[in-house]
Amino acid sequence: MNSTRPPVLVVGAGPTGLVAALTFLRNGIPVRIIDKDSNPRIGQRGAGIMPRSLELFNFLDVPEVIDFAKPGPLARHYKPGTLEPLMESSVAPRIEPTPTIPFLSKMMGQQLLGAILERHLEKFSCSVEMGTELRSFKQSEKGITAVLEKNGILETFDTKWMIGADGAKGVVRKQLGLTFLGETRDDFHIITGDIRLTGVGLERPYWHQFGKFQERGISLRPSDEIGEDGWQFILSGGDLDLTKIAQSEELILETITSLIPTELTINQLVWVSEFRTDIRMVNKFSEGRVFVAGDAAHTHSPTGGKGLNSGVQDAFNLGWKLALVEKGLADKSLLETYNAERLPVISEMNNMTTSIFNQAVKTREMTFQRSPLIFMLHINYRFSSIVFDEFATPVEGRPINAYGVLGEDHLEAGDRAPEAPNMLQVGCGGSDVKTLFGLYRPWYHTVLVFAPSHGDANPILGVLKAYDQSVVRLAVVLPSSAPTTPVASPADLVLVDQEGHAYPAYFVEAGQMKVFVIRPDGVVGAIVRGAEGVKKYFSRIFLDV
Repeated sequence: MNSTRPPVLVVGAGPTGLVAALTFLRNGIPVRIIDKDSNPRIGQRGAGIMPRSLELFNFLDVPEVIDFAKPGPLARHYKPGTLEPLMESSVAPRIEPTPTIPFLSKMMGQQLLGAILERHLEKFSCSVEMGTELRSFKQSEKGITAVLEKNGILETFDTKWMIGADGAKGVVRKQLGLTFLGETRDDFHIITGDIRLTGVGLERPYWHQFGKFQERGISLRPSDEIGEDGWQFILSGGDLDLTKIAQSEELILETITSLIPTELTINQLVWVSEFRTDIRMVNKFSEGRVFVAGDAAHTHSPTGGKGLNSGVQDAFNLGWKLALVEKGLADKSLLETYNAERLPVISEMNNMTTSIFNQAVKTREMTFQRSPLIFMLHINYRFSSIVFDEFATPVEGRPINAYGVLGEDHLEAGDRAPEAPNMLQVGCGGSDVKTLFGLYRPWYHTVLVFAPSHGDANPILGVLKAYDQSVVRLAVVLPSSAPTTPVASPADLVLVDQEGHAYPAYFVEAGQMKVFVIRPDGVVGAIVRGAEGVKKYFSRIFLDV
């Protein structure tokens, strides 16, 4: 095999494939990414970005997603056949940001998101090869031989690993022979798309809802990404022949005009697609050296806003693990945890989104209040074989709650790592990092040593400094009462929790010694008492530890 070729081939350049590629590149792993479409996809598509995904983009250092995405507008419902408001509602629970949860749900169309991610790939001299289709592949213990086609010309490409992010109808899952069991729901059939129009009384701060779900109805969500007169629409049918309507721009525009009781000026139908709900998932996320992620691995009702979010989180979970294996720092068995961790999450996600969908069918409303669990902040891997917790009490037969439980007042290994802002740096390293989220990155583990004083942390730091700094970073977190004078340290950072956010977020008492290992994907990998516990955790990750 030609060693100069990228060791990873990503098939599919939607958000899942782009995040996978960027995660590998951030880890120093060259990647080739292809997409069978000749041009980048247009359209808003699934535009909801959950807080957990915004954290992911923060870790990947893609601030534009956080900066440019917009909060979801209030939904305004109208009395039948009129522009008289009936009620206003919020799809997502309304919460305020906190020091530990800084990001709220936002909306950004996949067309803009894709363009932003592609610009970040270009920083690493990587670009999506459009119009390049995977025709077939074979794999062995040593690698993969893929047959690609572009402009009718076949190419044989040798690589070590392949990620199938090529959607529900993609080639990778089918050729792997993975099952894709589930159902197609006949009770959800819509036309969705992007349109530019103006209308008397259609105020842009609102998500307008005319009619009811499953009856003749339309929703219009404002999106300046489409244009100053841009909207994403969802058209539901009742007795309408949506399949016929979807084939004709004239019929689409006639139907939209008939359902909105005001004078409209339609400027452009930008993009349109017919959609039915498929609820399916694979039996496993990989076979040999080939992995599937996103819609290639699972599809579900759109009512929970989980398609884009679950896909990019698949990619992020896999990316750091595969990077360590490719670098020769971890055994291939680490890759088995991709399936072991993501399968329960996706299974519970499908159950939750199907429940939301069933309620929408029952009530004929799409905009009822959802549980805060939709934010994905409680997703956890407590059940994973690679997390390690010296403080949690093992419970035999404990059920897996991969989506988490509301109202818990403790932190365990496998949970999301909380944020803590406005830290004061007293080390001599010269870094300007002032938040924990500014420290976490997808190409290294972060060891947080909570200690009453720097002197208390020194023995642990002396042992841990032996780890390769390119994949393990050390930080000491001191209580707010600690001196703020500069201190020399073997740690990469010494931070004083001057506003008292970190200690309660991580459930550490001021005089307590506690060590957290944060995985590259922002998950708490270990909670231990000292250096020996850290070494036990890393023995599950790295070779020769």
